[in-house]
Amino acid sequence: MRRLSSCVVLAAGLATACTVGPDYGGPPRSPGAAAYARAADAAQPGPPLARWWTALNDQTLDALIARGLAANPDLAAAEARLRQARAAVRLERANGLPNVNGSAVYLHARTPGLAIGQNSGDQNGSGQTNQNGSGDGAQTLDFYNAGFDASWEVDLFGGRRRAVEEARAQAGAAEARLADAQVSLTAEIAQAYVNLRDVQRRMALADAAVTSRAQLLQLVEQRFAQGTASRLDLVQARNQLSSSRADATPLVAQRDAYLDALATLTGSVPGTLDASLAAGGALPLPPPRVAIGDPASLLRRRPDIRAAERTLAAQTAAIGQAVAAQFPKISFMGMVGLGGTSPSDLVSTDSVFALIAPRISWNFLSFGRNHARIAEARASRDEAEANYDAAVLAALRDAEDALARFGARRQTVAALARARGEAQAAVDLSAQRFAAGTATRIDLLEAEQRRIAADQALDQATAQLTGDFIALQKALGLGWGAA
Repeated sequence: MRRLSSCVVLAAGLATACTVGPDYGGPPRSPGAAAYARAADAAQPGPPLARWWTALNDQTLDALIARGLAANPDLAAAEARLRQARAAVRLERANGLPNVNGSAVYLHARTPGLAIGQNSGDQNGSGQTNQNGSGDGAQTLDFYNAGFDASWEVDLFGGRRRAVEEARAQAGAAEARLADAQVSLTAEIAQAYVNLRDVQRRMALADAAVTSRAQLLQLVEQRFAQGTASRLDLVQARNQLSSSRADATPLVAQRDAYLDALATLTGSVPGTLDASLAAGGALPLPPPRVAIGDPASLLRRRPDIRAAERTLAAQTAAIGQAVAAQFPKISFMGMVGLGGTSPSDLVSTDSVFALIAPRISWNFLSFGRNHARIAEARASRDEAEANYDAAVLAALRDAEDALARFGARRQTVAALARARGEAQAAVDLSAQRFAAGTATRIDLLEAEQRRIAADQALDQATAQLTGDFIALQKALGLGWGAA
């Protein structure tokens, strides 16, 4: 028992040994600028809104995103991968603890007897007795055993600790990928919803254009019958009506595609949302001012950067595991149990047996394998660092590009809004002249056609502006939690 206690003390001392390999010191890159270079005139400092879609003030969109976050299958798969990674952390922690097994054995053996003194009879003179009284010379043995066995490899150089460190980092990367999936999902739902409202609005304007062109054709046909319009005027009016009808035809297919996209993004079969969304609605507009924060907060917030950083931490820990593998390993194996040739021995303290066996193994002659594994781990770590730097640069570029597009689109929308106002003023003047008898109805219908075209251009640019707002929020890494 004294020797067993000494071994336990020795194992406890070895458990506090060193941890080889490089320690992770955090992400290597930080932005050089304190503010964005291409901040739009609508941007403002301060923390951005985590649930950014609420700034669009559309309750239908809010409900769709909530439904998607709860039922999207891709998001459910990312959540399952996160649970797997967290379970791997618990497994690596458990691998550093002793492995204890309980066992119970019953052994029955029958062996042939030995032929001794065949010419003079057997030892007891009977010729037919053995250990259990059988008459054929065979011997039988019963053995009973119950106990525990344990094995434990001492983490002498920190290989197990590095494995736990790597598993934790991988779990952090899985959590960041889940957040990145949420960012992408919220942006996709919002963009599909904006596209749906845009195409529904364009369908209404296309119907208005077809109606106006049909009225214009009727007037040209009347004038042609009266000889006041040429055949060229008639052919052009018919061509314009055919073109308007052709423009309206594919819009129905686009609307159905966006409805199906919203259904699948929210975890439903296509057609589920047709009844609730087919009626149409107003196109959501971005707020006049948008908080964007700064590049430093972007790097802390964007999930893809966080995932790349956690991957770098995991690869750094993997170097320590490779380094620890080239040093000696110390393990202990022990057994404690009760046993004997009868069932009563299982409860008898006189039949206790104990065994402890320390073992040292060292693959010192690996012919370069250990050094190759270390070199491979260091190269993987360098790759992860390069991927992290690339993720940082890509994130900064995404934010700058999104800000530039958002600012330019605002100016485009403002110019088209002025053009639409001028087109409406022309319709009003044409209506006044028509009422006064100084303009024909054809002049009024042509003015209305120009106003409808201005409406179409403005609506399309407005939808693109909202889409640029969505892209900006995605570039800022929003949509997964608190900013």
